[in-house]
Amino acid sequence: MIVLGSALLVLFSLIVLLKTIRIVPQMQVLVIERLGRYAGILGSGPHIIIPFIDSPRSVNWTGFPVGMRYIDLREQYTDLPMQPVITKDNVTVGVDSIIYWQITDPYKAVYEVADLTGGITQLTITAMRSVMGEMDLDETLSSRDTINNKLRLVMDGATNKWGVKVTRVEVRNINPPEDVRVTMEKQMTAERNRRALVLQAEGERQAAITRAEGERDAAIARAEGERQMQVLRAEGAAQARLRAAEAEAKSIQIIAQALAGAGNPAQYLLMGRYIESLREMAQSENSKVVFMPVEASNVLSSVGMLKELFSDKAKAPAAPSLVIPPQTATMPQPAVTQPATAQPTPIPARATTPSTQQPQPQYTPR
Repeated sequence: MIVLGSALLVLFSLIVLLKTIRIVPQMQVLVIERLGRYAGILGSGPHIIIPFIDSPRSVNWTGFPVGMRYIDLREQYTDLPMQPVITKDNVTVGVDSIIYWQITDPYKAVYEVADLTGGITQLTITAMRSVMGEMDLDETLSSRDTINNKLRLVMDGATNKWGVKVTRVEVRNINPPEDVRVTMEKQMTAERNRRALVLQAEGERQAAITRAEGERDAAIARAEGERQMQVLRAEGAAQARLRAAEAEAKSIQIIAQALAGAGNPAQYLLMGRYIESLREMAQSENSKVVFMPVEASNVLSSVGMLKELFSDKAKAPAAPSLVIPPQTATMPQPAVTQPATAQPTPIPARATTPSTQQPQPQYTPR
């Protein structure tokens, strides 16, 4: 009996010691109640409490073990399941999100709300439906940052009285219905085709502009080159003419000095060029026209007169002939206009007498 009593006494002492000494881990707290009333919060480290009078407060939060006593002050997250949300254009989408939160006041977290994590979860779902219900489907899919910021502001203001700080709210997935997804894929394909056509047209336009600018610059450069070439040719021709004129002036001066007043040097040069021109025309292979010198007109007139003289002698051998000396040059005489009242008697031209006409008497000059 004595041994049994001693064992019970030792066991009771151990139980009392365990209920008296409490060791709290780092970044955790322990809410103490004295006879069911809040007595204080124990931070990290060893603590001594009154056994059977002071007792830790246990909490029952969703996602945590039942009867949990140590409250973690570190940042935690709650993974929300897929929730159906109706957008502004009446499209039901599934939203998968996650929320990050941290307890800043353990007293409020324990006594202001019965289920802290359950309240945060339901509040996040309600706020998400409210925020995304104001957006259409396209805006919902392209504005995740806006949704996250709005949810964080709503959650931070609502959970402040619970002693909780919502740090981030992240929307991970937004799953539209299958028919909407197929339609969106077709729309995306059409949009990409449109962008491709627009980019191709823009590229062709830029290429055409660049090509036109290149052709314009080339035409300008070509015209500038032709202009400079024509200017240079004109300058060369002008310098050549000046040199030729200077050479001709010097030649005329030398010829004038050589003639010493016995002749006209300009006429000498003209006759020289005239003879050179006749030589060039005579050497041409395709020439079908014969050019005769101006001095050949005197010879031709003399030959014609001799022909007429011999023809007259053949018809009338006894008749004397009038010999007309050949003219030195056949120059046309200007026509003289007679008054309208005068009727001049036309003088017939000398022609060959036909064989049937009687021969006219010929007079021999003395």
